[in-house]
Amino acid sequence: MGYFDAASSAPLHPVARQALLASLDEGWADPARLYREGRRARMLLDAAREAAAEAVGCRADELSFTPSGTQAVHAGIAGALAGRRRVGGHLIVSAVEHSSVLHSAEVHEREGGSVTRVPVGRAGRVDPRGYADALRQDTALACLQSANHEVGTAQPVAEVAEVCRGAGVPLLVDAAQSLGWGPVEGDWSLLTASAHKWGGPAGVGLLVVRKGVRFSVQGPADERESGRAPGFGNLPAVVAAAASLRAVRAEAEREAVRLRELTERIRARVPELVPDVEVVGDPERRLPGIVTFSCLYVDGETLLHELDREGFSVSSGSSCTSSTLTPSHVLKAMGVLSEGNVRVSLPAGTAEEDVERFLAVLPGAVRGVREKLGAPVPSAVVRDAGGDELVVDALGKRCPIPVIELAKVIGSVPVGGTVRVLSDDEAARLDIPAWCQMREQEYVGEEPAERGTAYLVRRLG
Repeated sequence: MGYFDAASSAPLHPVARQALLASLDEGWADPARLYREGRRARMLLDAAREAAAEAVGCRADELSFTPSGTQAVHAGIAGALAGRRRVGGHLIVSAVEHSSVLHSAEVHEREGGSVTRVPVGRAGRVDPRGYADALRQDTALACLQSANHEVGTAQPVAEVAEVCRGAGVPLLVDAAQSLGWGPVEGDWSLLTASAHKWGGPAGVGLLVVRKGVRFSVQGPADERESGRAPGFGNLPAVVAAAASLRAVRAEAEREAVRLRELTERIRARVPELVPDVEVVGDPERRLPGIVTFSCLYVDGETLLHELDREGFSVSSGSSCTSSTLTPSHVLKAMGVLSEGNVRVSLPAGTAEEDVERFLAVLPGAVRGVREKLGAPVPSAVVRDAGGDELVVDALGKRCPIPVIELAKVIGSVPVGGTVRVLSDDEAARLDIPAWCQMREQEYVGEEPAERGTAYLVRRLG
């Protein structure tokens, strides 16, 4: 029907399936052994490494296969920090990195290191000057994703790599989302990726460490994969990952043009079809297949269920989901609306008619969710605080109810009057300012309250 969540995991590419099945018969032996079956397995492993290195743009002996992209990130960051321990313990990351990078940064802090998180603009893009300002004499490593996994924004990797290279600091690039579309430009030092993002099998990651980069493997190691991924690897999956990477690269230029046209259509038409929508992410410097938007007055989990019933699989960074009560760290860092968030990430081969059908069902799905939230939910307590101010007590209510209640009463105060929204929902800190920007009202700020936080909004018209 409509699988639109390729940024989470792309469907298995036909070439990956063929390579996987073929190598199950040929690649089952230990490639470290010298007998015939081992030599055959070693030939498959070497060929896969050469193919992957060619796609990355590195030497074959710089590339290691890992059990996952996450493991590649953890091993890469830990090894680079340990290799430059004498320089210092300062790590630089962007505020919108994948959780695997941020988790490594948290571990580094708990172990006594320091971390600088470089902010992003409203489009989700870092300014290279932010990395230049963050560099210190004790900076051991900097990390930057090639493109964002939630909103598709491409990062200025080449410019940041130049800044880091000038300071003698290695740059680790998380290329999970972009590697299927092309090599990462710039003079980076380390790179990680994950095969299931480009249509390879799950359970295969890449870790590239350029020659000359100080790197010390952490934890128990053996002779396999330069000690960076100990243990007997899944050779058939590795072969399938390399084969599919080569295959998607051969199709990338043509498919990028087609998918970019489809996502441009979604970006342009969703605001026309659905009122009170914010399309987020850089409109131009972005991956071809990702488009993300947020809908006011919508419960993200309910909207995803409605779209699923219509045959569309999408994901969300909304705080209104069963898995989290806080907004996506990416949307939060960007300062954009988080409620009713939908990420559409089109896999290769997506049909134009599927996109048109998605655009046809989306308005009804959003309208139905808004109607459900507008009627059955008890109204918040509204009281006159004296003068030209109303107080909306939305304590105990979750996204998007505080914003819905604010929208209901803003017209009850005179122009210049204020509404004070009391909320203990973390998403309100992001969504109320975003609502003000979208509805052209003034967000005055926030104040501590006896319970939760008071958000002040002034009516402008």
